[in-house]
Amino acid sequence: MEKGKGVMVRRWAVDLTDSSSLSIKDVPDPLGYTRATQDQDDSTVSRQKKDAEANWKAQKAWEVAQAPFKNLMMMGFMMWMAGTTVHLFSIGITFSALWQPISALQGIGKVFEPYKDSKVDILTPKLLFAALNLAALALGIWKLNTLGLLPTHASDWVSSLPPAQEVEYSGGGFPLF
Repeated sequence: MEKGKGVMVRRWAVDLTDSSSLSIKDVPDPLGYTRATQDQDDSTVSRQKKDAEANWKAQKAWEVAQAPFKNLMMMGFMMWMAGTTVHLFSIGITFSALWQPISALQGIGKVFEPYKDSKVDILTPKLLFAALNLAALALGIWKLNTLGLLPTHASDWVSSLPPAQEVEYSGGGFPLF
């Protein structure tokens, strides 16, 4: 300690307010630490974060792609419960079974928009999503057929057929009285 200056200064004290004497580059690194390894660790950590995010996006894309399967099972059960007679409930269920897959197929780009990434392949989940929605659409068309609302028989088209040609002609005859 120096006496007589009013401020006690110790030999081991470092004045941190004066930056002109020491630079951060002048201070040697502690044993086992190098600045280059920290830069490499930061790049490794950022690469791992990007890989983890890509894996998460791929997993979520597959979950979204498989979601129509749950809807397919639920809609099939509802159609089975509606029966095969034409009434308001069965018509509403059938319309819903046809409308939902059509609207899902129209919005397929918006559904998979959050999962677009250069590392994530979303073509296969999109194809699965489309296939499951087409299966749901086929289920709705099958229900229309079981309700008898699809023109699948020849008798459904009778009104549009021309009248049949007469093959025989009868004429003449004798008056009895």
